[in-house]
Amino acid sequence: MLESASTIFALSSGRDKAGIAVVRVSGPNAGPALKALTGSLPQARFAALVPINGASGDLIDRGLVLWFPAPASVTGEDVAELHIHGGPAIVAAVLAALGAQPGLRPAEAGEFSRRAFHNGKLDLTQIEALADAIDAETEAQRAQAVRQMEGELGKTVEAWRTEVMGALAHIEASIDFVDEALPENIVDAAAARIEVVLPLMERQLDDSHRGERLRDGVRMVLVGAPNVGKSSVLNRLAGRDVSIVSTGAGTTRDVLEIHLDLAGYPVIVADTAGLREVTEDVEAQGVRRAHDRAEAADLKIALFDGASWPHQDAATADMVDADTLVVVNKSDLMGDGRDVSGEALLISAKTGAGLDDLVDRLGQLAGEKAGLGEQSWLTRARHRDALVLCMGHLQAFVSMRGTTEVEIAAEELRLGARALGRITGRVNVDDLLDIVFLDFCLGK
Repeated sequence: MLESASTIFALSSGRDKAGIAVVRVSGPNAGPALKALTGSLPQARFAALVPINGASGDLIDRGLVLWFPAPASVTGEDVAELHIHGGPAIVAAVLAALGAQPGLRPAEAGEFSRRAFHNGKLDLTQIEALADAIDAETEAQRAQAVRQMEGELGKTVEAWRTEVMGALAHIEASIDFVDEALPENIVDAAAARIEVVLPLMERQLDDSHRGERLRDGVRMVLVGAPNVGKSSVLNRLAGRDVSIVSTGAGTTRDVLEIHLDLAGYPVIVADTAGLREVTEDVEAQGVRRAHDRAEAADLKIALFDGASWPHQDAATADMVDADTLVVVNKSDLMGDGRDVSGEALLISAKTGAGLDDLVDRLGQLAGEKAGLGEQSWLTRARHRDALVLCMGHLQAFVSMRGTTEVEIAAEELRLGARALGRITGRVNVDDLLDIVFLDFCLGK
């Protein structure tokens, strides 16, 4: 439990002027503070319309207040909420009145969530999901954050951890209670139990980082020769002039990015320098950055010149692989009867022809990269790192089947369980004791 002798308060809604603002108070003095401002405590979990007064008894506003006694609250502590008019002067007056109450102080950043975690109301994955939900800019990001807030990842990790802790408890019992009648070959039995869990973890890791792509954005990069129209295509996709367009080669020397919502998926499209042999140092740096960005991208958009199609410049053609969408720009300059067979998508950044098809295709590919229709639970590198660490210890344990060094085997399981606990923040040795005595009824 978190030591929370102080009672905290803060504006929980946005700071901009609004019709309604929500002020939240959490801690042991939340009830007395609410009573001091309103004259009484409302019925628990029922809204009451009451006058809200300042420290000198003057009326600040009339608003709705709610009272959530511990532990049935968002933080697990006594919580009060004041729903007031959202004018800056009213909000400031209410905050000042709360600050004048004994034992109250302004909350620090994230302190409500921290108390919810320490009081067992949210695990770390749910707290991270709360931040993701607030930051979500697309429908797919919102959906993923909501699934995470509902505990999808936490429940899965806890199920795995339960299996590991169960196996560990049996082995610990064989070490600590040698006089008890325990099953033989207990390490082998525990290894068989772990072998059921390992493929499930492996399947989760083998997700091409879809959850992280969805959270951070699918990265796409425009590559092609100078003057092929990369900057014009970027401006078309953005719906505004982001990149300078010129007939002179080498206009784009740095990487320019735009953020898009394509079919509900977050996408970051980068414009890069034209691919060619150059001697001028600044442009050469731009070309190197283009190559670096292409290597790191989830998808390359290889742009070719329709005026010379099907001829392809070698520098761009060498970049085409399975993670590349081939696009032919300047389709308005293509002659009649020109061979356009193959996978190339024809567009014209000048006339707008084919741009809708390009947007649709990029949205489809973004969905595939981010796991269209799939539940990708791992949304942060720390989730992945902890799971990889856990699997390493569990695989080491399984390889010790038949060992007489039971203590070392138990330590591998313990470290694996601890790594899993890092994902949700739930690491408790009391869990192990509970399982030992529940499964074996020792000491009765």
